[in-house]
Amino acid sequence: MTDDLKALVESLIFVSQEPVSLERLQAVLEGVPAADIQAAVDELVAGYGAGGRGIHIIRAGGGWIFSTKPGHDREVRRLLQIERKNRLSSAGLETLAVIAYRQPVTQSEISAVRGVDSTGSLKTLLDKKLIKIVGRKKAPGNPLVYRTSDEFLLYLGLNGLDELPSEEEIAKILQEEKAADA
Repeated sequence: MTDDLKALVESLIFVSQEPVSLERLQAVLEGVPAADIQAAVDELVAGYGAGGRGIHIIRAGGGWIFSTKPGHDREVRRLLQIERKNRLSSAGLETLAVIAYRQPVTQSEISAVRGVDSTGSLKTLLDKKLIKIVGRKKAPGNPLVYRTSDEFLLYLGLNGLDELPSEEEIAKILQEEKAADA
């Protein structure tokens, strides 16, 4: 792997508005072996991850993207005049969790799990582009089917759904919190 390749990969990740996957980099860098591209990315991630830098390269949404370091969030938002992200309500988070863990899922299935109507939460999540409609279920009424979006992965800083905590991990965390409160 050459410094030129590393610089080129850095440029491609930098100019991209969305995460760049290894496959996309390979398509752009015709003839360059995937192993060389991966080595260049790994070196860049390590270099930007070292102390003293305000940005880093993160793996999210199925690829790599430049991001400011979390400790600089307040000042970056002030410079760009971006208001704090609107946090999701507990109903929105609950609905999003049901979709994330049970997708593809219909509104009636979500409401059945939650025990309340989820229409408002679904609208909010669709507006924020955290979920998407992926079709209709072959069932009476042909209800819409929902899944999480790539924006969901970026929002949570995940590379894929497999990075979501398992039910066992969640149960363990809840037990530890309960023990700490006792």
